[in-house]
Amino acid sequence: MPSYKNIAPFLSAGQNNISRWLSYIGLGVGVLLLLSSIQMFININELLKDKNSRKDGADFISVTKTITNENMGKDNRFTEADLAEIKSLPFITDAAPLISNQFRVKASAGNIIPFSTDLFLESLDEKFLDTVPPSFTWREGQADVPIIFSSDFMEMYNVFAPSQDLPQLSDKTMSSVSIILECYTPYGVQNFKARIVALSDRINSVLVPNTFMQWANKNFGGVSQVNPSRIYIKTTDANSPQLLSFLEKKDYRVNKDKTKFGRVKQILQAIVSGLAGFGVLVILLAMLLFSFYLQLMIAKSKDNLQLLLTLGYSPDWLSKTVAKKWIPVYVIIVLSALLLTAILQFCFQHFVMYDREELSPFLHWIVVVVAAVLLVLSIITNYKLVRKLLYRLG
Repeated sequence: MPSYKNIAPFLSAGQNNISRWLSYIGLGVGVLLLLSSIQMFININELLKDKNSRKDGADFISVTKTITNENMGKDNRFTEADLAEIKSLPFITDAAPLISNQFRVKASAGNIIPFSTDLFLESLDEKFLDTVPPSFTWREGQADVPIIFSSDFMEMYNVFAPSQDLPQLSDKTMSSVSIILECYTPYGVQNFKARIVALSDRINSVLVPNTFMQWANKNFGGVSQVNPSRIYIKTTDANSPQLLSFLEKKDYRVNKDKTKFGRVKQILQAIVSGLAGFGVLVILLAMLLFSFYLQLMIAKSKDNLQLLLTLGYSPDWLSKTVAKKWIPVYVIIVLSALLLTAILQFCFQHFVMYDREELSPFLHWIVVVVAAVLLVLSIITNYKLVRKLLYRLG
């Protein structure tokens, strides 16, 4: 039996160059779009991760319910069910309520600082505080109440103090200032001596120990159970798209500055995902066009191929021989797309991002793996298509 090493003379391919080259170009463009999109998706994650203030490997965010014209007359505090739902989410490590005072409080600093104002107090689980000195404790009967003050509030005071003829205070000085807390009860006013024991960069509030808040709310406000107006959540990533989607779905309000990078990430990831989807669509259309080309080529070569089958060549042998003809083409297309993606990544890291350390000038290994998978899938798809068409001739 003669051996036909070169199957080309038996294939009528010359009249279908337009369909063939269109399928090649479409496949190359689709692979380039897909690989570039995957690499850009990875770049976005590298550039936008850990952009908010993190401590102890976690992010802490204050969450409140959004107040609108429609719900401003309703109770917009969190219930126990709301808190339980938040704690059950896989992308939230923990959550705790900020309990506020249910009685009127007035603060003054005596003769040293002639300043008096109504004040709000809150308490929070110590696990969520960034600074907890040993003196931040209170027991029933204790006349002194330790306070953790917001660093932002202290900065605000020092800004407007000169205009009110008040002294500015340093971090060390503020701990020596004696504050009088006037707590209004149904039976009159009860005074406590308070002192600022620490400043918090994390929480914008005036914090007192949980024990004092629970005791005072019960004895002064007549309330044992308080639904919080805001909740502090602990999460491994405040920019998590899942977290942001949940907050938007529930209409919860957060500090936009802490999650702005997550929102930018969502938008960019949506754009890149769309480009990747378009790339996959182009690849599928290119493969479909190539299948039409193969069908037309084999149909025009029907007599020659049937002759080979009559001479005793099996459809499997013919399928492998015909399919091998396009393996170099697929290799060239995928490797060219991979090389061009690598060039684009190098230019992006070097010229656009000015050699940012977060980005590597080289392709991520996932991109190389996807390229290899695309090459294998193209070869397998091509072989199965040719085999199916040749078996029809037999």
